[in-house]
Order: sequence, then structure tokens, then C-alpha cells
Amino acid sequence: MMGFKVLHSASATIAGIEEAQMIRKKQLANNNRSPFQAFTDLAA
Repeated sequence: MMGFKVLHSASATIAGIEEAQMIRKKQLANNNRSPFQAFTDLAA
């Protein structure tokens, strides 16, 4: 991988990965939603 050219892009990508991992590990209150629904709610 060539890497990121802009720090903002790198930090946004890492934040998204961390959020996805938190949802998968059920560390985030999701009100009985599926992990996909919780992720799409955050992305919107």
C-alpha cells in the first residue's frame, strides 16, 4: 500500500475502522440493532 497523502484522510479511515470494531465487539449501545444497522446509522 502506498499510504495516505493527507493526514485527515488517514485519521478518518482509522476512526471508521475503530468504530466498526467497537460495534462488532458490542462495546457501543446499539438498542438491539444489527451491527450493519448501527454502522449505517453512524455513517449517515
